Amino acid sequence: DTLEGMSGELEVKAQNVAFVIRNAESMAEQIKQAEDAMAKRRKAFENRATKLRSYLLENMVATGKASIECPYFKLAIRNNPESVVIDAESQIPQDYMLEIPATYSPDKGLIKQSLKDGVDVPGCHLSRTQSLSIK
Repeated sequence: DTLEGMSGELEVKAQNVAFVIRNAESMAEQIKQAEDAMAKRRKAFENRATKLRSYLLENMVATGKASIECPYFKLAIRNNPESVVIDAESQIPQDYMLEIPATYSPDKGLIKQSLKDGVDVPGCHLSRTQSLSIK
């Protein structure tokens, strides 16, 4: 009788634990869906901020305003560091390529320094872009 009584309690307990497991799995799935939705919203806000930043930069450049100050922040156009733009990778001499097993990739650091030093590197030139600083 005691064993039969215990097995009945075990079945009830097992059923209740199974309900808790299903509830936990359901909550985990709902949280995952909420995370996915939040990631989409975050990405939308990041894209909006990027587009607005570009819009503001273009308008400040077009009007010749290098900086704007207000009580909340200072907007300023700043020159970014020069970066190497690869026009034609096939024209770059082997000396300026990084060896990656079975492939070569341009060594932009070496190319940039050479271009700054006045060395003509075929297929490359220096380019300076601008970005907007909000402090």
